[in-house]
Amino acid sequence: MLAVKTYNNDSSIFRRTMRLMGNRFEISVVGNDSAWADNCIDDAVAEISRVEKLLSAFSDGSQINEINRNAGLRPVKVSAEIFRLIDRSLKISELTQGTFDITYNAEKKIGVQKIERKSVRFTNYRQVVLNFENTTVFLKEKGMRIGFGAMSKGYAADRAKYILQMTGVSSGVINAGGDLLTWGLQPDNEPWTIATADPQQIKQPFSDINISGMAVATSGNFEKNATISNKKHLQNLDVKKGFPVSVLKSVSIVSPTAELSDSMATPIMLMGVNAGLYLINQLQQLACVIIDDHNRIYTSKEVNYLT
Repeated sequence: MLAVKTYNNDSSIFRRTMRLMGNRFEISVVGNDSAWADNCIDDAVAEISRVEKLLSAFSDGSQINEINRNAGLRPVKVSAEIFRLIDRSLKISELTQGTFDITYNAEKKIGVQKIERKSVRFTNYRQVVLNFENTTVFLKEKGMRIGFGAMSKGYAADRAKYILQMTGVSSGVINAGGDLLTWGLQPDNEPWTIATADPQQIKQPFSDINISGMAVATSGNFEKNATISNKKHLQNLDVKKGFPVSVLKSVSIVSPTAELSDSMATPIMLMGVNAGLYLINQLQQLACVIIDDHNRIYTSKEVNYLT
């Protein structure tokens, strides 16, 4: 599939849209040569496919699957890449007091109407033991599993950006299922921006946020591709409390990496306005925009520096 060229002054934006990791990805690079742009995007797509296989919990040969198979039995030696990713995940779990957690129970599915006590017990990041000297991962409880969910999409986008930069792409955008990752400037030398809309006037943005060199991820209790005013809820579930979340409508996180933005969006959604804003305001290089179910808008202090 060839990239689509969009003219803008001397440089052009070359875009390609495809389905990867079960999501719609659009990769855009700024340049002057279509063949070069296509080759660069091919390299990025290959890297996303590599990450998908690397983080698969279903492939027999994947290290994640091996960790899960040996839960409660023995530690599993993993690659440095996998080890670092799990280590970062556990740090975010600590930061969010367990609201973000890559662990889950393999024996029972967690439903919206009912949660088994056993399921909650197995959702416990503290039961993941890392050995930094041997780069091994051990799940203490048999039946315990780890999985990266949407975080894998963010990590794949970060890796694709890295590959594009290594091939000489100085400016571009990766749209990974609605999450945005940008670097460099637009062809007119203006920064990449997103418009923040007032839920009462969704066609009239009230501010533009500069996201050049940043990533944006959104978690919401509305269906994908629906307008912000749609009342239908998704099944966002607080596994600690055991009920669907309906207090907040959406949370958008701006941070330096797609992995971090993806990892923080749902926890802030579950924590609520006050606790969520308090946490984000304590952290450097993170910003958030929160909309509650009454369409009220809340922003962290860092948003002021981005608009």
